[in-house]
Amino acid sequence: MRVLVTGHLGYIGSVLTPLLTAAGHEVTGLDTGFFEPCLLGPAPAEVPSLKVDLRDVEPEHCAGFDAVLHLAALSNDPLGNLAPQITYDINQHASVRLAAAAKAAGVRRFLFSSSCSLYGAGGEAPVTEDAPFYPVTPYGESKVLAEQEISKLASADFVPVYLRNATAYGLSPRLRGDIVVNNLVAHAVTTGKVLLQSDGTPWRPLVHVEDISRAFVALLDAEEDLVRDRAYNIGLTSENYRIREVAELVGAAVEGSVVSFAEGASSDKRDYRVDCERIAAEIPGFQPQWTVPKGIAQLVAAYREHGLTAEEFAGVKFQRIARIRELLDAGLLGTDLRYVS
Repeated sequence: MRVLVTGHLGYIGSVLTPLLTAAGHEVTGLDTGFFEPCLLGPAPAEVPSLKVDLRDVEPEHCAGFDAVLHLAALSNDPLGNLAPQITYDINQHASVRLAAAAKAAGVRRFLFSSSCSLYGAGGEAPVTEDAPFYPVTPYGESKVLAEQEISKLASADFVPVYLRNATAYGLSPRLRGDIVVNNLVAHAVTTGKVLLQSDGTPWRPLVHVEDISRAFVALLDAEEDLVRDRAYNIGLTSENYRIREVAELVGAAVEGSVVSFAEGASSDKRDYRVDCERIAAEIPGFQPQWTVPKGIAQLVAAYREHGLTAEEFAGVKFQRIARIRELLDAGLLGTDLRYVS
């Protein structure tokens, strides 16, 4: 297929794009480039790309593509809380605008990178895709609203699919340090402390960035009538963990490290487990390859290989909110997070 990937220069996109190319698809990217220089190691191979703000996409940007894989977003809760209205403008309104533009251009398939954050405070039992939504942040709510509005565009000729990704982790050329497993491992490797930002009790479903990418590839190949306007929790049901359990796994993997709590660590309202049996049953082409212990070992080896320091990890390369603030302070972005020129 000819595939347009939005956010191809981000954390997931930098892993997904090479997988799509390896699967024989012809890939074009669309990205503003906020995080293009934020590399750990070499950059992935380049693909043709459009440097377009998601809020400015028109049908002509989507013309000629068989599918749009939509990753681009303000992609975590702290960043969403920094600019709540812009989070809705980008993650909700611009996502719907993109879907409408894709449909108008004759694109048949639209894979939307949603999030299990829309379950928010889901309780103890693993939640299925039919569970009610309880988002507790602007990021989570923006994903709910985007799904609901994109769903109205579904038709015989337009096939939206919603990938509700569990919390991502794992190595990417454009590493994110503001997600829990990546963060805990980095602190352990660089400081000897497995530093918990919460009291460690909340549940969180976890999925490796490569497995998220494999889900996109598998759903791109699935039968249209099966996946039209359908949501899938992305991950493995067995990969739900309490944050304290993850910290203990990290402590065991990094010899000499100790579990500790950040100053002011408190409970986290985001607390949910997810059931991933729908994708396992319906999409046999999706075969996850990673578990959290295996991913921790990958990250430990990579951080050591690249000589990662605590100062570097806490800086603009790996902390999304720090990078956005750098661009704002340099006058490159306006307060609406658009490039000034």
